[in-house]
Amino acid sequence: MSVRGIRGAITVDANDSKLIADATLAMTTDLMRLNELDPGDICSVLITVTSDLDEAFPAQAIRQLPGWELVPLMCALEVPVKGSLERCIRLMVLVNTEKTQQEIRHVYLGGARVLRPDLSKAN
Repeated sequence: MSVRGIRGAITVDANDSKLIADATLAMTTDLMRLNELDPGDICSVLITVTSDLDEAFPAQAIRQLPGWELVPLMCALEVPVKGSLERCIRLMVLVNTEKTQQEIRHVYLGGARVLRPDLSKAN
């Protein structure tokens, strides 16, 4: 078994707590489904948001999912680079898995597809 990182990103249309929660849940559930994960497989999750998203903690939305009560989650601000993608939520999920690096399915949704078009095609 190895520890692997799985990336995810999604954009929201506005700085709204419901939109942030819904987008976070959509991205997280897709990532779990595509990689056939159980919350018990997860070591930890780092969640970043761009500075224009300050109406909600994405971790609060994830914490509502069944089995996620003990998964370590941490939110942080994304590096504010001029011209970078706005209203974006990103995940770095560290998991225990038998999958190889090539078998991992990263999830880029909405406007975040531009971040990794090479990986977005797989979804």
